[in-house]
Amino acid sequence: MAAAGHTAESLAGRLGVHPKTVARWANPGHIPQSRHRATVAGLLAKDADALWPDVVRRREPVWFRPWVDLEREAVTLRSFELTWVPGLLQTEAYARATLAGGVLTPEAVAEFAEARINRQAILGHSGGPLLIAVLDEGVLRRRVGDDRTLMAVQLARLLGHAEAGTVQLHIVPADAPSYPGLDGPFTIADMPDGSRVAHVDSAAQAQILDQTSDLVSLERRWERIRGEALPRGRSLELLREAAASWT
Repeated sequence: MAAAGHTAESLAGRLGVHPKTVARWANPGHIPQSRHRATVAGLLAKDADALWPDVVRRREPVWFRPWVDLEREAVTLRSFELTWVPGLLQTEAYARATLAGGVLTPEAVAEFAEARINRQAILGHSGGPLLIAVLDEGVLRRRVGDDRTLMAVQLARLLGHAEAGTVQLHIVPADAPSYPGLDGPFTIADMPDGSRVAHVDSAAQAQILDQTSDLVSLERRWERIRGEALPRGRSLELLREAAASWT
């Protein structure tokens, strides 16, 4: 930036983003969205792949990359999961088990599992997003894979995050009545400039939503789901009990 006569503030002004967002892009592991990479590279008279070499080594599916870029920049991630542990909190064995058994080749399973684990680095970064995860209790009770140890290790990972406070975790108990979470999982990302964007999973290709009407609807769903979830202390008690049941 200095060689090109730019600062984080001047680039932010050209891109319409917060200067803190630009400053993050100068740190390892922080890659701008594709629409910003080309513009920044042009302003700095550099090749985008040279500025962010991790881009060419990316292993996640191409259709998923725009969300990974947003995930890295987010201030807060609010995630609801009905069936699986969120990808940002999965162990490698759990990730492989969720990917296996479908249409993917063993090589693709290994590649996508590695990409999923690599995404988790954002939780350890200074200034990384706060992750608020709400899980249906069925996620803790349903076996994934053939080995009970896999679930024991996965729930121990969840418990470690929750007890350390690196993740704010809440559980919707099994005895909760029918609630909006049954419509499926989603994540809402709060961005540094105050905007919001969402990722909605489905049996087909997932969607990224940024239209106000869609986001308002998801916000309403989120609040109603949180209303059914247990507070942090009781969620931890339930998680400890579930983790012990797999050992």
